[in-house]
Amino acid sequence: MTTAAQTRVFVDKQSPKAFHALVATSEAVRTVAAEAGLDRRLVELVNLRVSQINGCAYCLDVHTRAAQRAGETAQRLGVLPAWRDTEVFTPRERAALALAEATTSPADRAAQDSAYALAREVLTEDEISAVVWVSITINAFNRVSILSKHPVHPSPAS
Repeated sequence: MTTAAQTRVFVDKQSPKAFHALVATSEAVRTVAAEAGLDRRLVELVNLRVSQINGCAYCLDVHTRAAQRAGETAQRLGVLPAWRDTEVFTPRERAALALAEATTSPADRAAQDSAYALAREVLTEDEISAVVWVSITINAFNRVSILSKHPVHPSPAS
């Protein structure tokens, strides 16, 4: 019996030049985010929220661990899907999360307008640009992992 994962092509392995270009883009975006003043925790919240929306198990696994290494708490990670209904995120984080969601679902013009209005209240133009680039990049990685069906293996502590 063939499983869905066995019928998929790992596009990152099949086309390594294209994947390496995406990795290089990711590294440039990480630099842009740092230069704009976005801390690693905020970048990982954006990575996680976009990955939640897209349903990318592989990226959720990778970026949950990265967020924890950056000092993110279990409480904030646990409530991230419902960030609007909590008081645990700062105004900057809320603006970045709204902008990340609008970048991930660009067809919703009202959400875009609302996200930009919120972002302009608390983020600089450099920070807005960095959040959008982080969101675009993780969206691309989500698609690579989802369409390749990259596996998530149990961690040793599980």
